[in-house]
Amino acid sequence: MKPSKQVWSSVAFGIVLGLMATTALAEETLRYVALVDGGKQAGHQTVTRGDDGETRVEFIFKDNGRGPELSERYTLAEDGTFLTYQVEGESTFGAPVAESFSRDGNTARWKSTSDEGQAELDGTAMYTPLGGTPQAFAVAISALAAREDGRLPLIPGGTLTMRKVADARVGEGGRARDVQLVVLTGVGLTPTFAWTTTGASPRLFAFIYPGFLQLVEEGYEADAAALETRQKAAEAEALVALQQRLGHRIKGTTLIRNARVFDSEAGTVGPASDVLVRDGRIVSMAGGGSEQAVADQVIDAAGRTLLPGLFDSHAHIDRWGGGLHLAAGVTTVRDMGNDNATLQQLIADEKAGTLMSPRVVAAGFIEGESEFSARNGFVVKTLDEAKEAVDWYAANGYPQVKIYNSFPKDLLRDTAAYAHEKGLRVSGHVPAFMRASEVVEQGYDEIQHINQLLLNFFVDDTTDTRTLTRFYLVADKTAGLDFDSQPVRDFIDQLAREEVVVDPTLATFDFIRHRAGDMSQAFAAVADHLPPDLQRNLRVAQMKIPDDATAATYEKSYEKLVAFVGLMHEAGIPIVAGTDEMPGFTLQRELELYVQAGLTPGESLQTATWNAAKVAGVLEDRGTIAPGKRADLILVDGDPTADIAAIRQVAMVLKGDTVYYPSEIHQALGIKPFAEPVKLQAR
Repeated sequence: MKPSKQVWSSVAFGIVLGLMATTALAEETLRYVALVDGGKQAGHQTVTRGDDGETRVEFIFKDNGRGPELSERYTLAEDGTFLTYQVEGESTFGAPVAESFSRDGNTARWKSTSDEGQAELDGTAMYTPLGGTPQAFAVAISALAAREDGRLPLIPGGTLTMRKVADARVGEGGRARDVQLVVLTGVGLTPTFAWTTTGASPRLFAFIYPGFLQLVEEGYEADAAALETRQKAAEAEALVALQQRLGHRIKGTTLIRNARVFDSEAGTVGPASDVLVRDGRIVSMAGGGSEQAVADQVIDAAGRTLLPGLFDSHAHIDRWGGGLHLAAGVTTVRDMGNDNATLQQLIADEKAGTLMSPRVVAAGFIEGESEFSARNGFVVKTLDEAKEAVDWYAANGYPQVKIYNSFPKDLLRDTAAYAHEKGLRVSGHVPAFMRASEVVEQGYDEIQHINQLLLNFFVDDTTDTRTLTRFYLVADKTAGLDFDSQPVRDFIDQLAREEVVVDPTLATFDFIRHRAGDMSQAFAAVADHLPPDLQRNLRVAQMKIPDDATAATYEKSYEKLVAFVGLMHEAGIPIVAGTDEMPGFTLQRELELYVQAGLTPGESLQTATWNAAKVAGVLEDRGTIAPGKRADLILVDGDPTADIAAIRQVAMVLKGDTVYYPSEIHQALGIKPFAEPVKLQAR
């Protein structure tokens, strides 16, 4: 999972790959290795600079059965920026990549499968490709290093900046060298850290995404772990400063006055009430305007809606995504698969109050060994290894395990039974060469992703769903599926009878109908608030959709995916709202899609409050607004039980003893705020 899968799906993957860069200005050929799972090679990049001044790049990255294959070539102007540029190939999910750029004097022209444009320039400016290889961003790093003002204008827009934050020594003997860690801003929503060589003309030496990916110059693979440790320390310093700036600790008692409280068990909003909070817990509730104990500070809700903090029941959390979660009112996430050591550190930092992050409920990731394996958590071959993984997760407080695509199907029944003996729930993808109905019969308590459910009707014993087949088969076939047919009804009845929880992640599957050049419908409602470079990325298609007829089929298939959630809800199958996509914004879209599926807005909100807390095993602690519960609360302009879109207008977030103002977080990330803050007032 992680970026190759989607902490931010294709948007994040494009940004991350765009930052995994190197350059070949100092040598004829440079080779780089992409490592996952602490050393397994998952790709490479070869950069060759010809005698004619043209640089050619081959980039392949494969993880979890998918990844881009790209060929790139370019020439540089005297200032180190692109003079000409071209890239071709396939994206992570198989969409065609074809992009070009040229500069003639002061006129720049570009064209991709998603956009085209022209600009008149005055001086240095660097084109930023939508579908480029890692090398493309490396060129920008080198060009930026030569700028005296430390700023590099970007095309079509934006400005890149860079500063040094740490040093390191790598290699031995004659290969020993000094490298430096730099932080870049101006692309995406958060800073990007990268290792470069030193000297007058630095180039990128390594790009590391802690816990997931290490891209490093060939021959220095042994240094990657030490570089990752040093980078995590530097990132931690920046993250602590961010939490200190945007998290406002409160002491004593706080009175939230005249708030309409959402009853998450009933799915309704009541009349104005006063809620008293002390030391991170709800103390009491009374009618609006009632006399209560004198509070140290007051939050005047002025009739706004007060909800329990939301849950995102399907995230792959990282240390930089917490701000987006909190700004959307998400105070708890269920992490559905991560590097174990990285996640344990993140949980510890959140509990210590040094990290701006939601609370984390962890699901333990168990995968089987294959060429398609996702290298997170434990990768097993035998039942004993699977039991050892379950034991580790049970000992470390995980309430459930998540089975993944390559898990050996012959081990599933016994592994599920063993997990249940240890008190853990069992969820996951449907392993390859199985159907969803089979995993339910063998012990699953929950299934992730709407596509994993619908594949039940399209696969046979030879269908390998570890590949892109698990996406294209659903896109091709769901449009023609008869929901009134006996197989569909039998499957719905089975899910309801066994009380299987479903985590649909509808919003993330919007990509199956997304055509190049169109704004992603998953983010259309918020796009105007996002930085221009991100808006441009949201017009990039992920699936190969060759013609209008295919587009119509995929559109109908997506509509039926949404409708299937409505069928499950009608049958009493528990739904929990998860995303597996860009933090925050995607959960808001997910709730909107549930309303389209036929849930009332109140029922939709229950999937991210009451239902989610119950499934996560923390209902006694949060998920409702009641005395004794954690003061994980959000204040929303408007009434989301009448108009679910109001859930985007979060004015204040209280997570225990810390207040966050979404407008402050959004401004820090370059996002136009959605609501004016409702701030604490001293009593």
